[in-house]
Amino acid sequence: MPSVVFLRAVNVGGTNRCQPALIAKQLAKFGVVNIGAVGTFVVRENVSESTLRAAIAKKLPFKCEIMICPARGIIKLASKDPFSRHPSVPDITRFVNVLHKRLRAPPPPPLSLPSDDDWLLKIIAIQDQFVLGLYRRQMKAISYLGKIEKLLGMPATTRNWNTLEKVVKILKNQNRSQQRKQSLSYFVTFCSMFSPKDHTKFLPAFMFA
Repeated sequence: MPSVVFLRAVNVGGTNRCQPALIAKQLAKFGVVNIGAVGTFVVRENVSESTLRAAIAKKLPFKCEIMICPARGIIKLASKDPFSRHPSVPDITRFVNVLHKRLRAPPPPPLSLPSDDDWLLKIIAIQDQFVLGLYRRQMKAISYLGKIEKLLGMPATTRNWNTLEKVVKILKNQNRSQQRKQSLSYFVTFCSMFSPKDHTKFLPAFMFA
């Protein structure tokens, strides 16, 4: 099953420096695609979580939280269009916090910090191991992102919703490619039951399927 990896607190300021693009090349056998510079990877091959976690940890010169999510969970999240009521505007950032694991008893949203009337950060939904929210593009708002971990009692890493949209695009393209390969395999098997002179009769139907 394809998966998505999120590293926590990578290339933030001058700490935990690494080269995500290089890590993706080093793990090419897993079909890893790097997105951005803070440690977001789409893993297109079927790799167990333990194997993937160990492989990535070996490539990092420091210890950090490694969040691994099944691809289907990301696609499911995006399919619900969680920000449909919150269109992108210049002064507000739409974000997703990826938790280390799913919360057993998540607090009911919305949650606003520091207050409902004068919020700088607002959690609008919690689904599985994903926390969805908005924050104002002000310096004070950044400090409240770190408070989400304390509020929920679990390590988390933050990504812009635009990053998740890029992840979903890669995953969907991967699914189309796999479906095409599967169709080709079926076609070859089907044609093997007939003589070569009959193959051209079936080719147009396959090409436009």
